[in-house]
Amino acid sequence: MLPMLLLMLVSTLLVAFAPFAMASEGFVGTAACADCHAEEHAAWTGSHHDLAMQHASDESVLGDFNDAVVTVQGVTSRFFRRDGDFFVNTEGPDGQLADFKISYTFGVDPLQQYLVEFPDGRVQALGLAWDARAESTGGQRWFHLYPDEAIPHDDPLHWTGRQQNWNYMCADCHSTDLVKGYDAVNDRYATTWTDINVGCEACHGPGEAHVSWAGKTDELKGQDVSRGLAILLDERDGVTWPIDTDTGIARRSSPKTTDTEIQVCATCHSRRGTIAGGAQTRAAFMDHHMPALLTGDLYHDDGQIMDEVYVWGSFLQSKMYAAGVTCSDCHNPHTLELRAPQQAVCAQCHMPATFATPDHHGHPADSAGADCLACHMPETTYMVVDPRRDHSLRVPRPDIALALGTPDACSSCHADRDTQWAADAFGTMFPDAGEPFQDWTRAFHQSREGLLQAEVSLMRVINDDTTPDIARATAVLELQGHLGPMSFQQVQLALRDPSPLVRMAAVRTLDAVPPANRYEFAGHLLRDPVLAVRAEAGRSLAGTPRNLLDVNERGALDLALRDYAATQAYNADRPEAHMNMGNLYAARGDGTAAEKAYRQALKLDPAFSPAYANLADLYRSQGMERESRAVLETGLGAAPDDASLHHALGLAMVRAGDTAAALPELERSAELAPDNPRYAYVYGVALNSTGQGAAAIEALETAQAQHPNNRELMWALATFERDSGDVAAARRWATAILALNPADEAANQLLASLPGEDESTE
Repeated sequence: MLPMLLLMLVSTLLVAFAPFAMASEGFVGTAACADCHAEEHAAWTGSHHDLAMQHASDESVLGDFNDAVVTVQGVTSRFFRRDGDFFVNTEGPDGQLADFKISYTFGVDPLQQYLVEFPDGRVQALGLAWDARAESTGGQRWFHLYPDEAIPHDDPLHWTGRQQNWNYMCADCHSTDLVKGYDAVNDRYATTWTDINVGCEACHGPGEAHVSWAGKTDELKGQDVSRGLAILLDERDGVTWPIDTDTGIARRSSPKTTDTEIQVCATCHSRRGTIAGGAQTRAAFMDHHMPALLTGDLYHDDGQIMDEVYVWGSFLQSKMYAAGVTCSDCHNPHTLELRAPQQAVCAQCHMPATFATPDHHGHPADSAGADCLACHMPETTYMVVDPRRDHSLRVPRPDIALALGTPDACSSCHADRDTQWAADAFGTMFPDAGEPFQDWTRAFHQSREGLLQAEVSLMRVINDDTTPDIARATAVLELQGHLGPMSFQQVQLALRDPSPLVRMAAVRTLDAVPPANRYEFAGHLLRDPVLAVRAEAGRSLAGTPRNLLDVNERGALDLALRDYAATQAYNADRPEAHMNMGNLYAARGDGTAAEKAYRQALKLDPAFSPAYANLADLYRSQGMERESRAVLETGLGAAPDDASLHHALGLAMVRAGDTAAALPELERSAELAPDNPRYAYVYGVALNSTGQGAAAIEALETAQAQHPNNRELMWALATFERDSGDVAAARRWATAILALNPADEAANQLLASLPGEDESTE
């Protein structure tokens, strides 16, 4: 059976890797829409969608190419003209200065980027961008997008590196009907589009059938309620928002029963990975993308934006979304401007007599503090000059910020005061403030701090049907670090949740369960109607023993595995995709195919450390310790500052019986990744095992100060202090563990075994 499965996977890869793929059928281009939709076309012309990407020309280029010179990070670049074209002399992929022709412009405001096309079809975005703001506000200058980082020519973030590759990173959101056209055999691109920019069909879908419909008689037209459109954006048709005078808040005249518009906008206005092409042909977001959740690396504990996450993940958290508000209720979908200036757009649904008053906002009228957007949509600046508003539309809560360390709009504006002052002022203004609508903050904070109560708190979030699905899904994912008998039942329920976001998260959480035991809980998801869920189920269940499945179950698993392979094949230009396939082959027991996939990932990126780590682990699992160690050493030669490789090499040395030699590697891993308490724990254990108990305690105390609720670190400290004879210190650490969890049996036994304080050797 396994060879048949691999044949299916290989067949999928060959189809997906076909070079020179042509544009999708049915796209006719924006020009075909202009005659019948002149008003909409005129509104779109000059919008950010229209100007999302352009050929470099005198009309499109905003930057100074009159021999402008800028020196950043030790590299001096010169922007100039030659034979009517635009060029930059800057550091190339080999670290040498060279001339590069600007092929395209990217965006217009508040900055403009520039794209360079290479002979193999790669298009790369320069790290130097033009500040398009007015000179009076600091604009009209060249600046670097990473001003505080030294980025060498072989770094993935260098403008010639894979993290600045337009074909993968940017193209599908700046052009219409984009086909990446990656040729995996020759490692080349032949990327195509119907419109270079974001045209009509990027949102409305292929227009050929609609053009055909427009040419029919009125009688025939009436027989096609879709009007030939693949995506019918009609959720606002006939809808009004009358204001309830008792509350001062508008209510939708009829409930919103579909999510078409949000899914269309999410295609580009979200933090997500693309898993299949054709996203502009239908409104099925998770059939084409794997969305990010409210994880701690992207969002603050309360869901406020931290990393560059765009809009979708924030807006789904809002009361506005829950009430049925769509993007185009606030934004004109063609001009992309607000439907009313600034906070006047809020007055569409929030009665000014109720909300635009000092009683509501606590500030003088017409002051900065009276601005709805300043309080409810605070800005975070990305790309140096691009402020973007948080669309979770939350109520500022400095009291919660004070307790949990999240940002708050009050303290941001009143920078001369501390959060305590803001919390006190808020308490005076709103003494009866209860839990906010976004009330998962404490649960996420407890989870990320490793607190015992996190399990119950997360379950409360999941079971509250008023909580947005994206927050419920995140809570399910957070349970992975807190699974107990009670919460595992919650995960089982989440695997059958109506929300595909929650099901997707539940499958990932199921990874904490041994592979052989997962099928009984998630086997039904192999037939899930949503690709993102179905593919994740295939990945998670890949290690299911075949003899436990009947013929129908095996067939479902094979089809889901094919789907998962297709999602990785779509991204065959990335080393991550090949590493993921290596993991899949390893789970299926095919070490040869897994090794080949890991090697392919390293061929694409010789410094891709996760592939070294996984390949080394594959060799280790096969008893090939020497080969495993050699791979780790090679990986460290390519990525000398990768903590995971130092850690893995140290463990390999320990397994070989050379703990003393392992210490520098384990120490380095702890230094490079202080946010990973496990690395510090292992280093401390290794120190202690070589007779360096005092050094072990010192290292563990340093780590525990950064991770005050980490039980593993405290347990090591308690036992090491006991063994050193410092019973008082051992008692303190055991007591600290019990303060987190009074039912901790091991800590109770340890404390009971220690002599009383009066018997301490201290």
